[in-house]
Amino acid sequence: QLQASGGGLVQPGGSLRVSCAASGTIFSINVMGWYRQAPGKQREFVAHMTRGGTTNYEDSVKGRFTISGDFTKNTVYLQMNSLKPEDTAVYFCTAGRTLRPEYWGQGTQVTVSS
Repeated sequence: QLQASGGGLVQPGGSLRVSCAASGTIFSINVMGWYRQAPGKQREFVAHMTRGGTTNYEDSVKGRFTISGDFTKNTVYLQMNSLKPEDTAVYFCTAGRTLRPEYWGQGTQVTVSS
């Protein structure tokens, strides 16, 4: 029910924006966010935003990534600047009624390489 897009290949220091939109009907979403999974590593939290306007970021992306979205349309975006090779991962969008994700997108690949 969540469709992510916008991934791709970018050089170190570059920027990329990934997007996510809900298809079908998802009710009572209060939190939307992003997780990522790098090769050989566990999936990790990247950022989330709440309906009340609170945002939270994983320490390594603070100051570089910005989450935004529209709860009326169940869309969420992640603007990624100053990308590093260690940001290479599959990025998953999430949504839920609480901080625990209930819905997951299929993932979009982001590769940072020269």
